[in-house]
Amino acid sequence: MQAHLLWADDEIDLLKPHILFLEGKGYKVSTVNNGNDAVELVKTENIDLVFLDENMPGISGIDALAEIKQIKPNLPVIMITKNEEEHIMEEAIGSKISDYLIKPVNPSQILLSLKKNLDEQRLVNERTTQGYQREFMQIGMSVSDSMNFKEWKEVYKKLVYWEMKLDQTSEEGMKEVLETQKSDANRGFCKYISKNYLDLIQQDDEVLQSHNLFRKAVNPYLDEEEPVYLVVLDNLRFDQWRAISETLNSLFRTDQEDMYLSILPTTTQYCRNAIFSGMLPSEIEKNFPDKWSNDEDEGGKNLYEKDFLEDQLKRLRRDSKFSYTKVTHLDGAKDLVDNIHNMRNNPLNVIVYNFVDAFSHARTDVNVVRELAEDEAAYRNVTATWFKHSPLWEALQKIAEKPCKVIITTDHGSIRVKEPVKVVGDKKVNSNLRYKQGKNLTYNPKEVFEVKKPLDAALPTLHLSSSFIFATEDDFFAYPNNYNYYAKYYKNTFQHGGISMEEMICPLITLSPKRL
Repeated sequence: MQAHLLWADDEIDLLKPHILFLEGKGYKVSTVNNGNDAVELVKTENIDLVFLDENMPGISGIDALAEIKQIKPNLPVIMITKNEEEHIMEEAIGSKISDYLIKPVNPSQILLSLKKNLDEQRLVNERTTQGYQREFMQIGMSVSDSMNFKEWKEVYKKLVYWEMKLDQTSEEGMKEVLETQKSDANRGFCKYISKNYLDLIQQDDEVLQSHNLFRKAVNPYLDEEEPVYLVVLDNLRFDQWRAISETLNSLFRTDQEDMYLSILPTTTQYCRNAIFSGMLPSEIEKNFPDKWSNDEDEGGKNLYEKDFLEDQLKRLRRDSKFSYTKVTHLDGAKDLVDNIHNMRNNPLNVIVYNFVDAFSHARTDVNVVRELAEDEAAYRNVTATWFKHSPLWEALQKIAEKPCKVIITTDHGSIRVKEPVKVVGDKKVNSNLRYKQGKNLTYNPKEVFEVKKPLDAALPTLHLSSSFIFATEDDFFAYPNNYNYYAKYYKNTFQHGGISMEEMICPLITLSPKRL
């Protein structure tokens, strides 16, 4: 379809060669020599883009721009001017121009600006598709169960990058290709974990994991003079981190973007207690029998995180002050914002924020919420929108006012589950859809990662015959009773507890305030 351009300039007759050039390229060009006529034409014609001179008789280009944006806010306007004064540029940019050209303009400049503004989506589609096609083979060839964790981090980072890039395009075919490649990579990652996990958790120096995360990634910063803020966003995936980072970049610079390996099961009870205690679950149970709760125990499972952290700091010979704030509701979030000024004198401030996890559970149970986050792209976007308007961002803005170090991480991620796997257990078996723990489990060993001796995986042993099984890839457990109902109900919900890149490869980000 032929694009219709409007060019407004009081010297429009002198621009005839440029207009003929554009018409030769297939554009329809209407011309006026003042701002008033430009505004009227925008009202009556279907204009795709406006070239607008800044200095014209009657209303100025800036004033005409303001009126045009009131009529059609999304209409691209390219300002053309002889004036390079900073306040003119700032005024035009503040009015949301699409581009800014300085006279005299040449045909190449004009065409480039047109392509950028009218053909941007097509060009983005083409560049993104070509870029992913070039890397597709490289990613596919690198995926194998013989890779180490560092290599798996790089593969996952590339897949997230291309997933988010393709989200900005309309290339549905390429999105399907990427989804297939991501599934293949997850299959390889699950084989890697199944083959190596029991060894990995014993190799403290090899891989950064939940139980050594604080000691290795946070403790070294406590030697510096600036306060450290450790922000644990419950159930935050790496792609969600990338989504909220766009907001954070306005005030913080990213010193390091890394990932660590969450322990199993990938649930708050196991992972976050491991982070704050600096111990694996079986060690926590042994050292704190009165503060560890097993799956079948009543009551909360993360009631003693502050106590665990205090004990770990003593073992690390840190006797400095620290604050611990857990936010589970809006009133607590508002209190967090109000208390930031009191935290600045503490060498360490820990903030646990429970929104993403609560949202993921609400998405399972509430149809309206499920519609808001139908797939991974929507899930990311909802997270980014929430963060931008959240008390947490307000708190971080206050934190950025003074020199400090901010470490953002999570306890585990989640995966959108698709395939039900049958399992049979007694009434005491836990309800999690991605892992089961009990003494009377019946399942197909080929469909799960099984740990028959929990202590081998540093997990508590409830009974002599207790075992753990973990769902892999995008599977979820369903009981034979009402199997079809629950298989349909939980399909395409976000769950955690099992083995996947999304659940186990967790963001670990170090930030510093800008402009301090």
